Amino acid sequence: MTRVPPHIRAWVEIDLGRLELNVANVRAALPNHLSYIAVVKADAYGHGLEPIVGRLMRAGADVFAVANLGEAAAIREVGRGWPILVLSALLPGEEGQAVALDVMPTVSSLDEIDRLERAADRARRVLQVHLKIDTGMGRLGVWYPDTRRVYDRLRASRSLKLAGIFTHFACADSDPEFTARQRETFLSVLRGLPGWDDAPRLIHADNSAGLHSFSRQGPFNGARVGLLQFGVRRHPRSLLAAVDVEPVLSFHTRISLIKELPAATGISYGLTYRLERQTRVGILAAGYGDGIPTALSNVGHVLLRGRMCPILGRVTMDQTVIDLSEVPEAAPGDTATLIGRQEDLTLTAAEFALQSNQIPWEAFCAITRRVHRFYRSDTAM
Repeated sequence: MTRVPPHIRAWVEIDLGRLELNVANVRAALPNHLSYIAVVKADAYGHGLEPIVGRLMRAGADVFAVANLGEAAAIREVGRGWPILVLSALLPGEEGQAVALDVMPTVSSLDEIDRLERAADRARRVLQVHLKIDTGMGRLGVWYPDTRRVYDRLRASRSLKLAGIFTHFACADSDPEFTARQRETFLSVLRGLPGWDDAPRLIHADNSAGLHSFSRQGPFNGARVGLLQFGVRRHPRSLLAAVDVEPVLSFHTRISLIKELPAATGISYGLTYRLERQTRVGILAAGYGDGIPTALSNVGHVLLRGRMCPILGRVTMDQTVIDLSEVPEAAPGDTATLIGRQEDLTLTAAEFALQSNQIPWEAFCAITRRVHRFYRSDTAM
């Protein structure tokens, strides 16, 4: 564990060496012809965009995928030369910046093509784009029966180059039958597009979970890897289910105060908790203002001196109360772990998210800016 100054109230530790090792293991498990598309949107899922991207460049990511141009610009500050796919639709007026940054926007409509063409023509540049096909996700992408007219318009463009075609599985980690139907729909649409494979193009549909229905005989030559590179497995039947990945991030706070509470009913901002006996409690120096969700009130746990301690009452903005009955030797300043390992016990990000009725992506992104980030690289490659 990192040596953290005693005045730090809440922090995360991010192991860049472990990230690099995870990427190496994921790459080794993927078919050789698949490009590694590193998804780093939302500040690299709360892990910190710049340090994560810098290490992923070193680890051999082929393409970066982001949500918006601000994230793309931050990657360009870290290093040049890597292709960047913008997964979200551009807002009207952002086309010129997309050309200047030399990113690959996602195209779903004829209107987007027109706007991007005008920006590329003004800059006298050819802009690479990816065509997204909606096969059932219901968000971005041209609805699959209408793909041909958007595809033909792209192929006819002098200012835009079709560099990739992709879709997005709606529930790859929970509904394999629907995912298989989406894959077949996508493949059927591809087969109906003249010349779709005339030029080298990135064809991708899979994230880590979707790879459980991956076909090695298909045209796919890229996979989008997000949570898995950070050590979170999402589907036990995935092609990558057995790959050796370990968590990159752990989340900690400290005990600020210890006190004895009499046997009584306690009230914490309207949420009742009942103490059956006199109880020694610890006040943690973090709350929902740091990323501990209120949904953990009365149900969550933390690790303290290698033992599990339940959360009592409501998680408040700056403080959380825990039961110290099982840790009589606890003292102010002790480290409490919300995500991570202490001695023989571990609380994973998936468990943290499940207890708080979140998904791991949300739990990571909810860790706020006032939580200090400490980066280390001591995991051996």
